[in-house]
Amino acid sequence: MTNHERGLQNNTMKANAAGENDLQRLLDSMAPELMNGDYVFCSVKESNSSDYADANPIASFQEREGLSLVLLKESADRHALTYSNIYRCLTLGVHSSLDAVGLTAAVTTRLAENQISANVIAAYFHDHIFVPSDRADEALGLLSGMRIDRN
Repeated sequence: MTNHERGLQNNTMKANAAGENDLQRLLDSMAPELMNGDYVFCSVKESNSSDYADANPIASFQEREGLSLVLLKESADRHALTYSNIYRCLTLGVHSSLDAVGLTAAVTTRLAENQISANVIAAYFHDHIFVPSDRADEALGLLSGMRIDRN
């Protein structure tokens, strides 16, 4: 790739990077999708993310108490990591801005009204909601219906 092509690619990324801010449009185009696999949250003391790179975590966060990892259950089992619950990941297809206000509240409120816990990770382009594995299909239906049911 030439420097010119890299520049064009970078400009395209900058132009598309902002994402959607309008809550109505976000809800209209949310397009939740249930991702494959069971996920778990683990915490390991006195570690950094590079110590667990071979576990292929999809997310990590350094907390005072230890390194939190989000990874496939199979990977956690392979690495003898402990966890307490199993989750499925719902990814919102809309490219939401990191500065958007209300999307997380709307989604988690809808799930909370139905006694479904939600652990949200906002990534650069999309929001990812981890819900209990046994309630994932129900959560998907509730979020898909938001486009139709909301007032």
